Amino acid sequence: MKKFFGYLHLWLGLISGLVVFIVAITGCIYAFQAEIQEFTQPYRRVEVQEKPLLPPSKLATIADEALPNKHLHAVMYETADRAARAIYYSFEEHYYYFVYINPYTGEVLKVKDEFADFFRWILDGHFYLWLPVEIGQPVVASFTLVFVFMLISGIVLWWPKKSKGVKKKFTLQWSGGWRRKNYDLHSVVGFYICWLGLVFALTGLVWGFEWYRDGMYSLLSGGKAFEAYSHPVSDSTQWQKADIPAIDKVWHKMRAEYPTAAWIEVHPPEFAHASIAANANPDASTYWQIDYRYFDQYTLEELSVSHQWGRLAEASATDKLFRMNYDIHVGAIAGLPGKVLAFLASLTIASLPVTGTLLWWGRRNKKNKKVPKKQKSIGKQKAPAQELVEV
Repeated sequence: MKKFFGYLHLWLGLISGLVVFIVAITGCIYAFQAEIQEFTQPYRRVEVQEKPLLPPSKLATIADEALPNKHLHAVMYETADRAARAIYYSFEEHYYYFVYINPYTGEVLKVKDEFADFFRWILDGHFYLWLPVEIGQPVVASFTLVFVFMLISGIVLWWPKKSKGVKKKFTLQWSGGWRRKNYDLHSVVGFYICWLGLVFALTGLVWGFEWYRDGMYSLLSGGKAFEAYSHPVSDSTQWQKADIPAIDKVWHKMRAEYPTAAWIEVHPPEFAHASIAANANPDASTYWQIDYRYFDQYTLEELSVSHQWGRLAEASATDKLFRMNYDIHVGAIAGLPGKVLAFLASLTIASLPVTGTLLWWGRRNKKNKKVPKKQKSIGKQKAPAQELVEV
C-alpha cells in the first residue's frame, strides 16, 4: 500500500508541482493586500466634517461624470473618516473601476482601474494562472483536487510503521547532510502544514467545481439543494413619481438600521423589474456577517430571498458556513493572527514542491551514480579463501 501511495505521491507531485507553487505563492502574497493598500493609498481616507453626507444618487452623478459610458454597479459608504466608492463593473465588457469620492464635498479623489492593480494581477494568477478564465479556472480547480490527493498520500507515507520511530517523524534532524535536511523539511514540515493545506484546498474547491459545491452543500444541509444567487423582482405597475430617488431612501433606511456598520452598500436597480439591493457589514475585515437586503424600487417594500445571501439571522447553519468560506480560506475568520497563519502556511506549502523535487532528484542521481571501474574490478576478484578451495 505504501509503495502504491509512493508512486502516486511522486508522479502527482511532479505533474502538479508548478501549479501548486504558483497558487500557494500568490495566495501568500495576497494575504495582506488589504493592509498594504490601506497603507499605500491615502485617497481612501478623508477628514471628518460637520456636514451631512451626500446621498448615493448625487455621488452616482459625480462618478458618472468622472467615468463616463460605464455601468454603475454600486455605491459604498464606509466609516466617517473614509472615502465613499462608486463601483463600476461589467463582466461582458471586462472592466472594473473604483471612483473614490469625498462623501462630504463630492470631490473625486481617485479613479482606479482595479484590473490594472498589482494585487488583481496576483489574484488572477491564484484563480486562473493568468490564463483566460474558461481555461485557467478548471485547470486550477483540477490541480487543487490533485493537491488533496497529494496531501492524503503524503500523510500515508509519513505515518510511522513502528511506534519506535514516532519521535523522529515529528522533529527536524539537522545532523545529516543536505539530503537528510531536505527530506525532513518536506516530510516533517509537510505533515504539520498538510492540515491547513486541506482547509485551503477544500474551501478553494467550492469555487472550482459546481458539482463539489453542490455536493458539499447537500451533504452539510441534509439533502437540501444549493440555490444560486438571484434578485427578487419589483412590481413595475406601482410606479409613481417620487420627490427623493428610491436608492437614497433605501440608503437612509440602512443607515438608520445599521448606525455602527463598517460599510453600507447600495446597488441601483439594473432594469425595470429589478429590486434595489443593499447590504451592511459590521466588520470590515470579514464578509460572512453581511446582512443582504432587497427592496422594491417602486414601493420600497422589503423583498425576501431563499438563498444564502439574505439576512444573516435568517441563514441556516449550512448557509452561514458557506458564507464563511472565503474568510476561512484567507484566514480572516480568526482575525489578524489567522491571516498571519494563512500567510506562513501558504509560504510553507509553496516550498513543498521545491523540497519534493529536490528529494526526487537527489534519489534519482544517487541511484544512477556509476561505480568507479577500479572498484568494479576489485569486486570481481576472488577472495583468497575461495581460490584455495578451488585449487
